Amino acid sequence: MENNGLVVKQSKFDFNTTYAKLHDVLESNPNLKIILELDHSKNAASKDLQLRPTKIILFGNPMLGTPLMQNSATVALDLPQKIVVFEADNMVQVAYNDPLYLKNRHGIDNSDEVLTKIAGALNKITDVAVGN
Repeated sequence: MENNGLVVKQSKFDFNTTYAKLHDVLESNPNLKIILELDHSKNAASKDLQLRPTKIILFGNPMLGTPLMQNSATVALDLPQKIVVFEADNMVQVAYNDPLYLKNRHGIDNSDEVLTKIAGALNKITDVAVGN
C-alpha cells in the first residue's frame, strides 16, 4: 500500500479480460451487490475527448458497510466500495481504497474486525481480476 491509501495491482491480462474477471467475481458472490458500472473512457468519447481505457465498478455489502457508517457518517463518502480498472503506461491496473486507510481518514473506532474482513475480500477479489 502506498501512503495515499490506495492499493494498486498490475494485471496479467488485457483491459477487457481484467474487467470481465472483476465483474464476474463480484457478480458471483451472493454477499455483494453491484450498484453501478461507469465507463469513463466511453463518457469522454461521447464529448469527443480521448481517455485511456478506464472503468469503475461500485459494489457493496450492507452487512459490512452499514456498521461502518453507524460508526462514522463520513465514511459514506467512500462507500460503497469501488474498484477502478485502468490502462496506463501500456499496463492494465486495478486500484481501490485500503480499508485501513479509511479507518484513519474517517476516525472509525472499534471496527477492526470488519475492516480486516473487507481488506481481505478486496485483496482476493482483485487477485482474481489481475491473475495472481
